[in-house]
Amino acid sequence: WWQYKVVGPKKFWTQIGLPVALIKERLLGKSPDVFFTPSHYAPRFSPCPRVISIMDLSYLHFPGMFRKQDLYQLKNWTAYSVKKAKKILTISKASRDDIIKYYQVPEEKVVVTYPGYEMKLKTKNLKLKTIKEKYGIEGDYILSVGTLQPRKNYIRLIEAFSTLTPNPYTLVIVGKPGWLFEEIYQAPKKFGVEKKVKFLNYVPDEDLPGLYKGAICFVLVSLYEGFGIPVLEAMANSCPVVASNVSSLPEVVGKAGILVDPHNIEDIARGIKEALTRRNELVKKGLHQYRQFSWEKCAKETLEVLKNVVFRKH
Repeated sequence: WWQYKVVGPKKFWTQIGLPVALIKERLLGKSPDVFFTPSHYAPRFSPCPRVISIMDLSYLHFPGMFRKQDLYQLKNWTAYSVKKAKKILTISKASRDDIIKYYQVPEEKVVVTYPGYEMKLKTKNLKLKTIKEKYGIEGDYILSVGTLQPRKNYIRLIEAFSTLTPNPYTLVIVGKPGWLFEEIYQAPKKFGVEKKVKFLNYVPDEDLPGLYKGAICFVLVSLYEGFGIPVLEAMANSCPVVASNVSSLPEVVGKAGILVDPHNIEDIARGIKEALTRRNELVKKGLHQYRQFSWEKCAKETLEVLKNVVFRKH
């Protein structure tokens, strides 16, 4: 069984309202066996052991992306939560290594539970022609998905795209404007491909599978990712993948895609060309690779961690 409860006050509820609610539950003899949060923040006081989740440490790698108030909160509250937690869940070995390095915690305290991707039934029969018409895409296109911000490395991607010869393709970029997005919008003109790069801004989830299926390849040359869900989305929708050889992306891609140096324009271009020549092979490998990740597996591994904390097995 489960119970839904709203805990106040609106501000600082994790540090004020939540500890009070947990202590009340204990006084009533209904204290939970373990407190689990899918975020960085654990309550300051708790009558039961705490387990937290940390997706990545982007706030330490790219502090300029965050408002000063948010950065202060992330740094300080996360440090406290890491110290008090019995276990820390994260979504990749790369993030696990970061947490161990920056927070100086024992290796056994941090557990990797990979996320998954599941095809929604309503997206399986999308017509490619309808999707391309909806977004004004003509001909073959290369796809990239992610918020427009510096760590996504779009400027280098656009420059690498501009060097492709021959280049009958359109580069389609899906993502809302984020931190320092202006320079990204200016990049196509800078590299002479302003008529060949199309920014789609926000695209609803139900349209993404169709865009992946229609692309000749998907490229994510991000400088840092906690995991990289778009890579799984691309592979699940029969789109060959080119991705960075840094942070968590090699874990997600495995041997099912092309890994490139995200700082090297020539290597990014090479990766795209290789993906196009090996397209059929990479599509098959990608369909196998994405099935290695599932939410069912993630849930089972998470539950196992919680059980071990409750029964103090580790």
